[in-house]
Amino acid sequence: MKGKVVQFRRGRKTVHEKHFLIELDGVSTREDAEKFVGKTVEWTSPGKNKKIIKGKISAPHGGKGIVRAIFEKGLPGQAITTHVEVKT
Repeated sequence: MKGKVVQFRRGRKTVHEKHFLIELDGVSTREDAEKFVGKTVEWTSPGKNKKIIKGKISAPHGGKGIVRAIFEKGLPGQAITTHVEVKT
């Protein structure tokens, strides 16, 4: 399943570098998003090297089907609005 990186998880004065908000394709409610908790997420960098950074979906975020994912390394800022692959 595909998803899109929306934003860092952040507060008013803090940014969590390893936490990202991901919008999943075809998921529009919190109940649907809860089914993906615990699944693995992979982000592949563009370019020649094709570096893969893995993460895990930790919780739903809000009521519109967005989930929080924690990556083993922080993603670069250019990763925002790019696609990720959710392994089911």
